[in-house]
Amino acid sequence: MQKLLSYLRRGVDEYKMINEGDHITVGVSGGKDSLALLCGLSKLRDFYPKKFTLSAVTLDMGFGMDFSPVAKLCEELDVPYVLKKTDIAEILFDIRKESNPCSLCAKMRRGALHDAALEIGSHKVALGHHNDDALDTFMLSLIYEGRINCFSPVTYLDRKDITLIRPMVYAPENYIVGFAKRMELPVVHNKCPEDKRTKREYVKNLIKSLEKENPGFKTRLFTAIEGGNVSGFGVRG
Repeated sequence: MQKLLSYLRRGVDEYKMINEGDHITVGVSGGKDSLALLCGLSKLRDFYPKKFTLSAVTLDMGFGMDFSPVAKLCEELDVPYVLKKTDIAEILFDIRKESNPCSLCAKMRRGALHDAALEIGSHKVALGHHNDDALDTFMLSLIYEGRINCFSPVTYLDRKDITLIRPMVYAPENYIVGFAKRMELPVVHNKCPEDKRTKREYVKNLIKSLEKENPGFKTRLFTAIEGGNVSGFGVRG
């Protein structure tokens, strides 16, 4: 836990993600990343100098997944939990019959999560994106869009008055995998038929190959992202 907290504290402090009195909603998909973030923030809440409160929201996409273990974990962590039912799966696969649903799905999930946060009076949403996600996103943009881009550590959405934060931006995925196993986190299997079949999965494997052939590649790539101020990286508030 201490190592996870050090990654979280670095991200939170470097990019000034938390302010006094914040009500932070953790978007909990049931995957290892969001569960690790939930655990880390619940522990950080106990001693961080700027006091904040936590809630957790899970979007039920309609794939028949059981989130009761997530609800139990939230109860143990003393974090209020909301399971929000949606018809996203029905819209994507039954009504629209999307052949490439990922982009629309992401947009619909973002909107539903933001609305759920506002409904409980929260204007700050924490997402479980980690260091490897940043590298993947950067490479996806470069390869498929021909531009230098990534998500930002902190993003303010003025239309909804919501701030998105990514406290695990310095945490490598392999650490989070190990943390989830050690803590026996109740990871919920993703039943989406598109899981592991995306361009992101291809890029993830490409980066692994480049790291194997050129040790230190991932570290240098992230250094380039921060050094180039890509999408707010390296720009301290």
